[in-house]
Amino acid sequence: CGTCHLPDQQFQDSKPLAHGIGTTNRRTMTILGTAYSPWLFWDGRKDSQWAQALGPLESPVEHGGNRTQYAHLIAKYYRGEYESLFGPLPDLAHLPTSAGSVADPEAKAAWNRMSASDQQAVTNIYVNMGKAIAAYERLLTPGQARFDRYVEALLNHDNEQMATTLTPDEVAGLRLFIGKANCTQCHNGPLFTDNHFHNTGVPVVASLPDDSGRALGSQQVQADEFNCLSSYSDAQPEDCAELRFMTTTGEELQRAFKPPSLRNVVGRGPFMHAGQFATLEEVVAHYNAAPPAPAGHSEVHRLGLSEVEVKQLIDFLGTLSGPVTADTRWLIPPKQ
Repeated sequence: CGTCHLPDQQFQDSKPLAHGIGTTNRRTMTILGTAYSPWLFWDGRKDSQWAQALGPLESPVEHGGNRTQYAHLIAKYYRGEYESLFGPLPDLAHLPTSAGSVADPEAKAAWNRMSASDQQAVTNIYVNMGKAIAAYERLLTPGQARFDRYVEALLNHDNEQMATTLTPDEVAGLRLFIGKANCTQCHNGPLFTDNHFHNTGVPVVASLPDDSGRALGSQQVQADEFNCLSSYSDAQPEDCAELRFMTTTGEELQRAFKPPSLRNVVGRGPFMHAGQFATLEEVVAHYNAAPPAPAGHSEVHRLGLSEVEVKQLIDFLGTLSGPVTADTRWLIPPKQ
């Protein structure tokens, strides 16, 4: 996972498109704070951290693996750790080394030849891998930024602290963020994302296939074998309100993508779901112009920001940067 989610780069990779054993069609999202997100990926096709962790493992352009391959890997290298958490591993000696419901035809055929009970046993191991990864990811949250210290000073009516925490231009940028620039329409809450999906007229990348965003993602998460309502989920049905009451049709889903958290956004370019914009200046210029959406209907309107206001807005975004809150031992690879 650390190939794309680099601890020293805010758990993303600064590339326009994620690259594993091949190149994907989308940008790597940071995993910081995703414990608080009801939807994962740009299109929300997963609804938990553990389910999200499983997707890349079987992707032919990311990890390119399959379920029995991972089960054998766990048995060989992590048996003690696994069994201390999840109980005894089943006997895997009779199972093929490479089998799973994946794109590779040989692996898929081998999977189809396995008994249903063996498929279930292997899938249980696979699911537990995802839950172990999610347990680690839940430790990773963005820490306090200058903006948070400013808010604390504001609540305490500490004018002196406020004046030394943000510059006048950064305060002006904050006013623009919640006012004229209308950024809080999508970027609100503690993580500066509403965790919903929005069409903001982001241009296509000519070399990539059509991307309908949430329109397809909503269908995928409902059909996902690992969603909140699945037999593998630890949640109760009443805990799955987002999935049960989600919208799956409508023009508003076309090319609608999840707005990423703006925590630590400075220096995390390129931006948008396929790295369409190299800099924050380009991002703000896009919203300032508000071009028509390539498909569906864009939610944004021209802002009319001046050059000075654009700079002030970007200056404010710089106040959202802070450290990762996790203990430093979780930010370096474990000893082999």
